[in-house]
This record gives sequence, C-alpha cells and structure tokens, in this order.
Amino acid sequence: MDDATNPYSPGAGRLPAALVGRDAQIAAWDVALRRLEGGRDAQPLALYGLRGVGKTVLLTQFGDMARAKGWLVGQVEARAGAPIRQLIGDEFGPELSRLARPGAGARLLQALKSILAFRATYDSTGTWSVGLDLKDVPASPVATGSLETDLRVLLQDLTAAMAERGAGVALLIDEAQDLTAEELVALSAIAHRATQHRDRLAVAVAGLPSLPRVLTEAKSYAERLFNYQTIGALAPQDAKQALLAPAEAEDVAWAAEAARHVLKMAGGYPYFLQQFGQEAWRAAADSPITLADARVGVASGWHALDTGFFRVRWERATRSEKAFLRAMSADGDAGSATADLPPRLGVKPKSLSVARGALIAKGLIYSPDHGRVAFTVPGMAAFIERQTDQE
Repeated sequence: MDDATNPYSPGAGRLPAALVGRDAQIAAWDVALRRLEGGRDAQPLALYGLRGVGKTVLLTQFGDMARAKGWLVGQVEARAGAPIRQLIGDEFGPELSRLARPGAGARLLQALKSILAFRATYDSTGTWSVGLDLKDVPASPVATGSLETDLRVLLQDLTAAMAERGAGVALLIDEAQDLTAEELVALSAIAHRATQHRDRLAVAVAGLPSLPRVLTEAKSYAERLFNYQTIGALAPQDAKQALLAPAEAEDVAWAAEAARHVLKMAGGYPYFLQQFGQEAWRAAADSPITLADARVGVASGWHALDTGFFRVRWERATRSEKAFLRAMSADGDAGSATADLPPRLGVKPKSLSVARGALIAKGLIYSPDHGRVAFTVPGMAAFIERQTDQE
C-alpha cells in the first residue's frame, strides 16, 4: 500500500496516530493545569519506565495541552555534558521572545530581562536579544552562581509574566535520571516551593525506572513531592486499539489473525507496535492486511529494530561491557542478580563494578533493586542472544 498514507510512526518521541492507554497520565496533567489556573497547588508528575513505552510522547502531549491554554512551555532533554541551566535558557528564551512587543506588560518585560541575564551566565557572546529597550526595567538576581537560586528566580519571573496574561509556565524534562545531583536538588526544591506558594508552574519529568530512586536520593521529600506514574506495556485492549485504529482511519482493515500475530509479537510495547504496523502496511498490497503481510511485517520489523533500536545501544558498549550484557541476557528481560554474573564470566565480583557503572551511566541497564540489574529496553536480552559475534 501507499507508504505516503502509512499511519504508523516508529521513532523516538513521535506522536502515534492513536495515543491510547495513557488516559490516567493525561488526566493527571489536565487536573494539574486546571488546579493551577484556579489558584490551587498541583503536584508535579514523574513518569518512569523502559525505553520505547512512550514517555517522550506523553511529555510532548503535555506540552501541547499547556500551549492550547496559552501557557509558556519549555521541554528539554537532560543529557551528559549539557547543563540544565543552558538547556532551560535556550528553550525559554526564544519562546518568551515571541511574546515581546511594544506595550508588553511590566511583568513580561522583567521576565525578558531576566532571561537575558540568565542566558548571560553561560553565553557571553551577547548575540541574543528581544528587540526591546529594557534599560529601565528592574533586574532580578538570576546570575548569583547558585543554580537553585538563579533558576527559582527566573521561573518566578516567568510565571508572574504569564499570570499577567492569565496563563502559566510548564517545565518538562525528559531523561531526568541524567540530571546531576545539584540539578536534581534544585529541581525538587523549586517544584516544592512552587507548590507551597501556588505559583503557576507545572512540572513533569520523565526517565528510566531508576528515576524515583534518583529523585529521592537527591531530596528525601521527593518521594512525597512527585506524583509517580509507571509507564509500561499497553493493556491488551489498548494495544489492539493502537494497532487497528490508525489503519481504520485510512479505511484499511486488519484480518483478525494478522492483528493477533502482531499483537502477540509486540507484547504491548508501543514502539514495537508502530514498527511492526509500519512494516506490515508496506508488505500489504491492499486491505485487509493479511496474516502473510503481518508475518513479513514482523520479520522486517525485527530486522529494523536489530539494526537500529537495539544495535545503536549494543555498539555503545565496550568489549568488557558486552560480556557483562551477555551474562545478563541469560536471565531475559526480568533482570539479573549481580551475584550471579561473576561465576558466568569466570571473574571476581569486584572486577565487574566498573562495567556495571559504565553501563548504567550509558543508560543501557539500570538497578531496579539493591543487588539487581536489568535492561532499559524491552527485548534487549533476545537481541543479544541473536548476536553471533563474540566481542
């Protein structure tokens, strides 16, 4: 069938044609926005789960919901070597400058001056401006050198400016487990203060299953501060809708046995559903998509996943790290007891600590519990078992 009308969209953060099975999280965010608009407090959200389950998609949906209300939205992705100060400044700066115009309110002008001063703490080129004379606008202390102080004051100015317009500010942070300890402390403290003072600041973070532990290690009260939401595989009925609804919108049907095959092989994981659906669509000559099409689609889908989704992660590992991953793969996706791995590799326990730490830092594995490790992507164990190279 025509690939131009293919409704399936595998890829990092790409919004699926049918966003299903996430009603609870979307409802929680909607309630948070409406509570803040009503002058009440709202608990920040923390989404956590394996890769490929749709956390980034949800953050994007959250951003769209806030923008529809006229809110200022900043969505960033934490990563090693990229300070959150710079990510937030670069994100909010252009967003806020779009509101700049002669006659802008006093709060907005102060926020504009604050964002300029905030950006100057990491960008000394001075090439970015808002096109307005802010010489006589009072400045806020956003360049003290303290991340928590500077970011808190900046966000206070932004929320005050948007409140003047009857709106608020949404801060969305993806891959939050990669924030530094200082950044996690600052984020938690700022979100905590915002709830206490009922500022119009809506916060949502997303990350790997280790995120709740990382947050509570940074700030003990984070276990009560955030509304934690596990994002996992879709329930059977939701997975079925995610597969069938996009095709139905294009007047294309799935044969019952074809849909059952794809659903079984995808295991409810949204990324796999999109990948297999895309390939089955390409294999089909016409509606309905047959079992033969589905089998070709799943086979092609696994090949695409093996050469992309899984391969890029595998290639990030060194030889010794790959040996660690191979030892884990014997336990499947359920995870491994770290005590079981040294005997499999014929080494002493202490010799694996470096590889374990490096793999966690690279986001390839995480520690779901003390003394255990697991893969951050579903299906990684089976992928490793399929590899014939012995690096």
